[in-house]
Amino acid sequence: MDLLKEKILREGRIEEGNILKVDSFLNHKLDIDLLNEIGKEFRRRFDNSNITKILTIETSGIAIAAITAQYFDVPVVFARKIESKNLDKETYQSEVYSYTKGKKYKIKISKRYITNEDNILIIDDFLARGKAVLGLIDIIEQARANIVGAGIVIEKGFQEGGKILRKRGINVNSLAIIESMGNNKIIFK
Repeated sequence: MDLLKEKILREGRIEEGNILKVDSFLNHKLDIDLLNEIGKEFRRRFDNSNITKILTIETSGIAIAAITAQYFDVPVVFARKIESKNLDKETYQSEVYSYTKGKKYKIKISKRYITNEDNILIIDDFLARGKAVLGLIDIIEQARANIVGAGIVIEKGFQEGGKILRKRGINVNSLAIIESMGNNKIIFK
């Protein structure tokens, strides 16, 4: 998606540890016009998939998933990382490791919100090592729902996440795949 790539090149910042900061438009301050184009593109790429729900993980995936859901006219369900007294006692759970935060999270989704009749599209902002998406897939499998695929805004193609998911047969559709980055230079696949 050219618009996204241009935005990454113009506003993205590379930081130590192969971290790409896109917080000026994607996951802190949100460029709503760009998110609308992202939602439309995911709709185009997964158009004939009979999606019934969009699934993401809190926090940075929620805005992208919500805008994308408008184009499918389906609800968004998000996995919670933060303990809450509001969460139902009956939950699907998985564990994910966040490399950017350097810790494990237990993610949970109420069993009321995913059923074995659902066709689920995962939406997330980044794919690097694949741990968040694998955690969401684990929950989908626990619910015996159908995974349609994973719509990723930015994939770090030089890390193993995309390869792991595709090897498992997951339809991974990334809008921008970064082949390499360093010395303030980003190369797209």
